[in-house]
Amino acid sequence: MGLVRHCYVGWRRGKVTTVDERDWLAERFQAHRPHLRAVAYRMLGSLTEADDAVQGTWLRLSRSRTDTSEVHNLGGWLTTLVARECLDMLRARTARREEPLGAHLPDPVVSHQDGDDPEQQALLAEGVGLALLVVLDTLAPAERLAFVLHDMFAVPFEEIGPIVGRSATAAKMLASRARRRVHGAAVPDPDLARQREVVDAFFAAAPRG
Repeated sequence: MGLVRHCYVGWRRGKVTTVDERDWLAERFQAHRPHLRAVAYRMLGSLTEADDAVQGTWLRLSRSRTDTSEVHNLGGWLTTLVARECLDMLRARTARREEPLGAHLPDPVVSHQDGDDPEQQALLAEGVGLALLVVLDTLAPAERLAFVLHDMFAVPFEEIGPIVGRSATAAKMLASRARRRVHGAAVPDPDLARQREVVDAFFAAAPRG
């Protein structure tokens, strides 16, 4: 059984990849999936596209020859991979020009679990920042990536620069420019009654697709 379990399934830089190693990588990726989905959602503003980005990252990773045993910070490395995937999707979205800039409304992240009432769900959704995502949709792809990774997930500019093909200093300037636009945008007054109406409408519409 040990010989069967450790059968060859591929090569990575001259090193045999065993079923055990592949399973380990799959398990670790699953453990990081919620974080990667959160990163992708803030990048893309779409739950469907976020899931596509995470899945695309896994497919690329599982088919690559990268030796993950040499990766010291797997979570940070996976964040970089999913960020690259999102950047490609943002650039493709911009190139297609299928909709006017700012016309895309991000998906709200709400769930009806653990008996939470709609008001509580609205408060949780506020933490995700739907209004912020609307503003982020007006940013250029590189600006959005730099701002999201640094300001929301504390990724250093030294790691952001290579993702957008620029220096760390240039990446810092991208995030600074995005930050000014975000902070300069009007923030609507919180209205729990209105938020509750929106969440109620969402839960009523979700079962009907």
